[in-house]
Amino acid sequence: MSTAGDLHAAENGIGFYLLGGRGPMAGYIPPPGFYLQNDVYFYSGKADANRRFLSGGQLIANVRGEVRADFLTGTWVLPPQVLGGNLAVGVLVPAGRPEVTANILLNPADADPITGKVTDDAFVFGDPVASVALGWHSGNWHWNVAGLLNIPIGDYREGEIANLAFHRWAGDISAAVTWLEPTSGIELSTAAGFTFNGTNDVTDYTTGTEFHVEWSATKALTKQLSVGLVGYYYDQVTGDSGAGARLGDFKGEVTALGGTIAYNFELGQTPVSTRLKVYREFDAVNRLEGTSAFITVAFPLSVTK
Repeated sequence: MSTAGDLHAAENGIGFYLLGGRGPMAGYIPPPGFYLQNDVYFYSGKADANRRFLSGGQLIANVRGEVRADFLTGTWVLPPQVLGGNLAVGVLVPAGRPEVTANILLNPADADPITGKVTDDAFVFGDPVASVALGWHSGNWHWNVAGLLNIPIGDYREGEIANLAFHRWAGDISAAVTWLEPTSGIELSTAAGFTFNGTNDVTDYTTGTEFHVEWSATKALTKQLSVGLVGYYYDQVTGDSGAGARLGDFKGEVTALGGTIAYNFELGQTPVSTRLKVYREFDAVNRLEGTSAFITVAFPLSVTK
């Protein structure tokens, strides 16, 4: 499950779908039960003075952004099967501190319109995200289709350049597949989808449709420990629109590669999964380029026998 994240072409510099949020075992839905997952997320990126962005209705350049956030996800996998698969519903609650430092530009037509540097940061709650997924299993193969819905009731800071909330409805549809060979411990996963954005009626800005794909390849070294490679690609396939989209269609694009390590253990009778993922972005267009990291802890609250 994924949501708010790093600065890019989308309005306010915040993407609804959090790139890198999925990866190993993306196609797998666990047995019926209640599950809790917590993701601690870090991002640090920058863009030089030649790249301009719209954030909070402000035109900014020479941007440096950092996000330190926490995403708590509760998921219920229902006991009865639906269409021969497992149905999961859930909700994600984001909170954290985005920080943006940039030069404010008053007149984009001027050759050198910089008026001064500004830094904005605050601890805020983002929009909650509802999720639904339907998954199937066949031997070593696991696959699912999923949907996310951003509910715009978070702490949106009007006119500010650092936000986690969006003040717009947004939805994401995706499909994922995992191949897991238990004997060798080799796991291969990929997930791809599209994000559709509503209009922010405060800024009259409609972010275009976004495509994202994530992939992973991991190897279990022991029963508890595994390592591997991860990556993602993002491409905004339709342009931004509305009176607030003063930079035109402003399509963004970026690729990232990284690594992951996971360790599983039992706390009493409860199995606990932990994972670290680190990504480095490159070839960024109309967005920041930086490094992100996820620290994930997941465990079942109860499992239906």
